[in-house]
Amino acid sequence: MRTMKLIDITLREGAVIRGRALSFKEKLEIARSLDRLKSDTIELAPIGTGKAEELSNSTIASMVKSRISACVNIADGDIEKTWNSIQVAGKPKLNLLVPVSPVQMEYVCHKKDKAMLSLITEKVKECRYYCEFVEFSALDATRAEKGFLCDAITAAIEAGAYKVTLCDSAGIMMPHEFGAFVEDIIGRVPALADIELYVEVSDEMHMAAACGAEAVSKGAVGVKCTAVRNGYPTLEEMIRFVKMRGMDLGIETGMRVTEIHQTVTQLEKILLPEEEETTRFSNISLTDVPGVTLDENDDISEVIKVVRQLGYELSEEDYSNVYESFRRVVTKKHFVGTKELDAIVASTAMQVPSTYKIINYVINSGNIITATANILLEKDGEAKRGVGTGDGPIDAAFAAIEQIIGHRYELDDFQIQTLTEGRDSMGSALIKLRADGKVYSGTGLSTDIIGASIRAYISTLNKIVYDEQT
Repeated sequence: MRTMKLIDITLREGAVIRGRALSFKEKLEIARSLDRLKSDTIELAPIGTGKAEELSNSTIASMVKSRISACVNIADGDIEKTWNSIQVAGKPKLNLLVPVSPVQMEYVCHKKDKAMLSLITEKVKECRYYCEFVEFSALDATRAEKGFLCDAITAAIEAGAYKVTLCDSAGIMMPHEFGAFVEDIIGRVPALADIELYVEVSDEMHMAAACGAEAVSKGAVGVKCTAVRNGYPTLEEMIRFVKMRGMDLGIETGMRVTEIHQTVTQLEKILLPEEEETTRFSNISLTDVPGVTLDENDDISEVIKVVRQLGYELSEEDYSNVYESFRRVVTKKHFVGTKELDAIVASTAMQVPSTYKIINYVINSGNIITATANILLEKDGEAKRGVGTGDGPIDAAFAAIEQIIGHRYELDDFQIQTLTEGRDSMGSALIKLRADGKVYSGTGLSTDIIGASIRAYISTLNKIVYDEQT
């Protein structure tokens, strides 16, 4: 008996469901479910330029026992970054996605046959530099010129690929045609005798499962599947094939057959919801936010939701940085309130160069005089002085700064607290300013709470100025 291996591509193909991206929590739940089924490999989508996908990849890689395969596009994929996102896995693998049909090679890579073979060799070797296990996926293989396809597979194997996948990306072949295609390629490429061969079939004609079964009967080791119906054979379909015809063909599977239906039903609730998912923060208005508390069970999507409800619109990279800082804090405190989350955003997100720098300040205040502030700032090497009065020393200081910059921003929030005890205690201030409808925040530290407030205001101001300039 030989074991038919099933590579699950649910997370690769289901990164976006019905127009919305899967949340961090959903990705983890899907990965856990597939791991419980003992999937041979869980395949992840190519990562983009932001850090959120790297974070989800590394979390999944550290969490599951199944082999983790991260895809890399040959044209524009970052191999080093992709490898770094999964290297903590017990069984990490890189999957190089390579178009091999004439049209796709020209469109995606802008290369002809000879140049494409050189690129394949170069990229497979680069993958092998980082990872021992490298897969070569021949996209649109059924529409490739067979001579070139065989040369491409041979080049990939010679460069270090240990696994090859033939893809009928268009789903144009009947089962008997696809079986003959696989058999022909095995006969044409002697190097495949020592290599695991997989197939990936699009379900355009609703025959993908039959094509996969035929390919396995002709010598393929395994089939790429999804947990729920999403344009490819499903795990249930391929397991049903093994259950009904496995004995006749000498095929078995290592997956937990008895658990498949229950697991798929659970995943359908995530991947094919009847209506938009709601979270415990969905109905919270801005005025309700101060009462929200986050704990260590909250994922990146829930943290981002609260950050947005606090008024912030950050970049994907900043959201990822905020979540990483949140995780560090919550593991020590077990919960994080919105005031603490404000401080995390202020100290972590949108760190920018200092357009304005504090040179010195003098504050006069008392119960029988009007508070005044005299502040000297530096901008582009030029000293700028402002004098302001107010209801108190901090109000006067803000007025002096506004005189220097010639603008008054809406003060959205202002918080002060002591961080240490004693007469020389350290004070922390957090300022939130609103500019053009967008909220910016900054923090300041000092043994002088007025000084901390001035530093927080300048920190926030620098972010506004940087955003306006860029």
